[in-house]
Amino acid sequence: MRAPGPVSRLEWTALAALLLFTVVAIGGYWNFALHPERLARFPGATEFYARSFPFFARLHIAVSAVALGVVLVRRLRAAWIPAALAVVGISFLSEHVGTGYGIPFGGYGYTAMLGPKIGGRVPALIPLSWFLMALPSWILARAALGGRGGAAGRVVLGAAWLTVWDLALDPAMSFLTTYWVWEESGPYYGMPWLNLVGWYVTGLALMAALEVALRRVEVDRVPVRWIAAYYGVVVLMPLGMLIAAGRWLAVVVTLAAVAATTAVGRAVGRKAERVGATQDPPSATSAAPDPRVGASMGAR
Repeated sequence: MRAPGPVSRLEWTALAALLLFTVVAIGGYWNFALHPERLARFPGATEFYARSFPFFARLHIAVSAVALGVVLVRRLRAAWIPAALAVVGISFLSEHVGTGYGIPFGGYGYTAMLGPKIGGRVPALIPLSWFLMALPSWILARAALGGRGGAAGRVVLGAAWLTVWDLALDPAMSFLTTYWVWEESGPYYGMPWLNLVGWYVTGLALMAALEVALRRVEVDRVPVRWIAAYYGVVVLMPLGMLIAAGRWLAVVVTLAAVAATTAVGRAVGRKAERVGATQDPPSATSAAPDPRVGASMGAR
């Protein structure tokens, strides 16, 4: 296992830029989307904001991609690209089937707010956004299990981390706004429970793809604390919108899910470490005879 080394100024700057954009976007939503009467104070502001608002989510995906890309290129060069292509391909297939047949998420459709669509149904930025959180989710699971949970443990826990994101994302993007629309209203801010099942199943497939694509890549070079901070900043965008709108149930559910997933990951990691410690063969150091034992045997 190779140590990742210190986080560089460039990497922190990229994350800070993402955080700044996120805070500004939440502030704009808080002040103007929730209080459109304030736009009347500025000539032309209403028309400008109406046109620019759909681009906020698109730009957030782009800025997130640049921030993560800075770390991946510096740490892994081009070795991460096959994993990205695999995640983008699988997530596009899942979304394309989902928007066409309602499997595995339930019936839904994207509006024009996320830009041009592939195949007439899936916005081009959506598969990229899956990768931008699938990889951090897998790395977080990998770090929590400490290399002892096995591939199955990483896949299961990583899919959970990915699904936690949707607990804030879906209410913000389909209830507070209309980036996508559900065909049938569900109990969680209009979202059907089947969507969470679909997210987790898709997450399992994505985590399995990452296991295969990254098995010979030195992922340990990627700093986990940066990835954890990045995950938090990405989640902050929908979470901040929910806080601004006073949708406290979604806020509490999301934060509770983050805490629970963290606790489960740590507990499983500690258990796997204890089991591994009892099953691992003794090291060369531990196998070396104690001189005191040798002396007593010679005396006898």
